[in-house]
Amino acid sequence: MKQISKKSALLIGGFLALAGNGTFAAAAQPMSGEQIIQQQCTACHTKTGDASKPYSRISQQRKTPEGWQMTLHRMVSIHQAKISDAERKQVLKYLADTQGLAPAETAGLRYGLERDGNLVENNDPAYAEMCARCHSGARFGLQRRTRAEWDLLVQFHMGQIPTLELHSLARDRPWFELAMNEVAPKLAEDFPFETAAWKAWQAADKPTFAHAWTIAGYIPGKGDFDAVMQVRDQGDDRYALEIAGHYADGRPLSGSGQAITYTGYEWRAALTLDGMKLRQILAANEQGTQMTGRLFMAGANELGAEMVAQRAAKGDHAVTRVMPSHIRQGTRQEITLVGAGLQGTPELGEGVRVIKTLSAGTNRMRLLVEADKQAAVGLRDIRVGQIQVPAMLAVFDQVARVEVVPGESIARVGGNGMPVAKVKSAYRAVGYASGADGKPGTADDIRLGHMPATWTLKAFDETAEQDNDLKYAGTIDANGIFTPGDAGPNPERKMSTNNVGNLSVVGSVDDGGGQVSGEAHLLVTVQRFVRSSVQ
Repeated sequence: MKQISKKSALLIGGFLALAGNGTFAAAAQPMSGEQIIQQQCTACHTKTGDASKPYSRISQQRKTPEGWQMTLHRMVSIHQAKISDAERKQVLKYLADTQGLAPAETAGLRYGLERDGNLVENNDPAYAEMCARCHSGARFGLQRRTRAEWDLLVQFHMGQIPTLELHSLARDRPWFELAMNEVAPKLAEDFPFETAAWKAWQAADKPTFAHAWTIAGYIPGKGDFDAVMQVRDQGDDRYALEIAGHYADGRPLSGSGQAITYTGYEWRAALTLDGMKLRQILAANEQGTQMTGRLFMAGANELGAEMVAQRAAKGDHAVTRVMPSHIRQGTRQEITLVGAGLQGTPELGEGVRVIKTLSAGTNRMRLLVEADKQAAVGLRDIRVGQIQVPAMLAVFDQVARVEVVPGESIARVGGNGMPVAKVKSAYRAVGYASGADGKPGTADDIRLGHMPATWTLKAFDETAEQDNDLKYAGTIDANGIFTPGDAGPNPERKMSTNNVGNLSVVGSVDDGGGQVSGEAHLLVTVQRFVRSSVQ
């Protein structure tokens, strides 16, 4: 069998169980994942004699699919494990299914799986200086280990990174002593190997995914979209996908792809939509009726956004998205409802009525609606037949403030003949109306949702102004996508430094009577040469 190459490993496993070209390997596997472990791994990982934890080191840990992917990559690239690409996929599937994390155990940390690098963490102080100074809190929070294994992880760090105690925030304290005596016990308490949630999930009936799904999301540079995703079972938790739908402006959208599920709820898909290669990392709820997560460009993880997939099988009823999610007093506009089992004339709340149904289907309704001039400012529930969803449509008088998201972000120089590509950053403007107190920026502000904006940049501070960062660090286009400058020294800059910079991203929304603007902070920095499956 063909041995996995180092290049393949560095590509993060060809996106887990997907082969490097985005398709599944067709060859049938003669051995199960457990049989491969027994044959290929027990030269180093001895049998323990404990049926509940049969293999040393392996059986005392639980991880996400991406976590196990990183482990397998390390076994191949550092320890020269002789395991083929096809065998690696089998082992990954087996470990993720039998030693994964329950849905509740990934809550609040899924950004680490979804490749969302522009999120400000709020880690426990005990971890912030000892662990999260090198990698995200999601990196260790998405693992479960026995107490002995958490101790061994500290030992692994010292053996693998012998200069660790010389790093900043380590050389000024007894790092190893603190890690062993304080941090490892806390990790074992906060992220234990045995949990009630995992035991319950192992015993639960797992959902099937071979249905029609209504999906809705946003693609940077293209806009909001909704579509029907037909999912066809190919066996062994693998699925073929066919997608057809529309962007918010009416342009058609279509594509196809393939997916695999791990641990009964972890959905990973590679698809092509209108020539764009994309990835889905989603998690299903325990009932298997809805999946949420992120859709992003295959070659640029930073260009993506949240998406939702609603099962649209017989008997399913839901409204998952309203586009746009706001209407101004005294105006008419088109809105689109997305969901499943949509039947009848929608009720949009006091002061808002449907003038005309432009198109109607069970998964998508396009409506012409009107808000009264005196309609109260605030959020409205939406009712469609037996479906009622709270606070999905906002009525507003004016845009009181604009929030640019992400509020803190990083872009990275690249290209220019260098092997590492530029890392871009994408922005959206979220409008807010003032609440009952009439003051913007207070707790009762009403979120209106994403709004069209014009985009500009400015220097973040006096130093950035003096260094002329605005000229060299990059540009932003009409879609809110920032492209950083080229990698390498720039002889035009002071001391021929590179094109890093410190910028503010300004998004301005036309409120009819003027522009309302918001700002976000953008740090343009150097390349990242090491990429991991869990950010």
